[in-house]
Amino acid sequence: MKRTQNWKKSFFTIYIGQAFSLLSSSAVQFSIIWWITLQTGSAMALTVASVVGLLPQAVIGPFAGVLIDRYSRKTIMIIADSTVALSSLILGICFFFGTPSLLLIYIILFIRALGETFHKPALQTAIPQLVPASELTKAGGLGQMVQSASSMIGPMLGAFIMSITSLPYAMLIDIIGAALAVLTLSSVKLPKHKADQNSKLNVFEDMKLGIKAIQSNKALIRVSVPILLSTIVFVPLGTLLPLMVKVYFNGTAWHSGIVQTLFSSGMLIAAVIISITGGLKKQFRMISFGISLLGICALTGGLLPSSAFWLFCIIVFIMGATGIASNIPFTAYIQKTIPPENLGKVISLVTSIMSLAAPIGMFIAGPISQIIGVSNWMICAGVLMLIVGFLCYILTKEFDQSMGGEVVVNE
Repeated sequence: MKRTQNWKKSFFTIYIGQAFSLLSSSAVQFSIIWWITLQTGSAMALTVASVVGLLPQAVIGPFAGVLIDRYSRKTIMIIADSTVALSSLILGICFFFGTPSLLLIYIILFIRALGETFHKPALQTAIPQLVPASELTKAGGLGQMVQSASSMIGPMLGAFIMSITSLPYAMLIDIIGAALAVLTLSSVKLPKHKADQNSKLNVFEDMKLGIKAIQSNKALIRVSVPILLSTIVFVPLGTLLPLMVKVYFNGTAWHSGIVQTLFSSGMLIAAVIISITGGLKKQFRMISFGISLLGICALTGGLLPSSAFWLFCIIVFIMGATGIASNIPFTAYIQKTIPPENLGKVISLVTSIMSLAAPIGMFIAGPISQIIGVSNWMICAGVLMLIVGFLCYILTKEFDQSMGGEVVVNE
């Protein structure tokens, strides 16, 4: 596919607009989760909120991928951003008429996640239309850098808003962020992608094409197994962090905001390094290393005494950095090795499987952490992540050794 010569200009124009949306969404997401934490103090309530946020991707994701490959990815992203803004407006209005039920909060989280189900894979599949294949890992680092910076500031912004006002005003900020994202995205012209728009839409047949593309990629199947297992184990840790701060460390919204910001700061610094260096040449080893280091961080964090909050902050910072070390090369590998006409289907299928795995992990972690405590669950998760990291190395080392870190299409 022919790439635009000045890909960085269009790339950053898109991501600058997305930064406004990501910043406001991060602030709102933090505000909603903290509101649920204060209202319920329940690990199960937080678990349900996270599961509701993942259901659209798990259930609708594969169908979204079919549409993303057939129609304008730019239009899909604009509609998705607008949907998220509308849901924020609805919840903000509801708060002015009284305290909404937890059920309504879950419905809004579902709608926001529905927009993300279409937006994220549409953005990931649009990037290879702009960026040369040799620059995708660096571009992934640049994109993640913008996202991490927004995610880093977002929780602190959310904590500030919640300390001086109430949740409905935070929802209004999200509307402004989405509007700015739509305006900047509208100004960028994306090259057309190869798509069979003339044939009759057959969702299940199109999904089969995505499945075949995955089956023909041996290395992708191998690396997806530990990524899937690490998702089951690690995602609940991020979900339960606010409860860890409040219950175990007896923290406030500001303490929780600091933790979330440090996690995103780690992501930001790692993304900057990867955007400059391209990461390790042996990308599968980079993924194995990231998973293993996550395990060490989780294990260490769970062993800390309740008086060591600031040491816990350092651990969370490292967790954020190492999580990116797995995510960026995994996404870049898919973008490099899957044909453009099937890329949306494959990314959506893979993301859906991971999203389906996450609730499984949370339904396990929620009740267990309620019984044994969040800190003890972190210890268990750390041990499991170390095992998964070693498994990843065993499953994928032949590809790094045989290809010198370079990937081959449809191995």
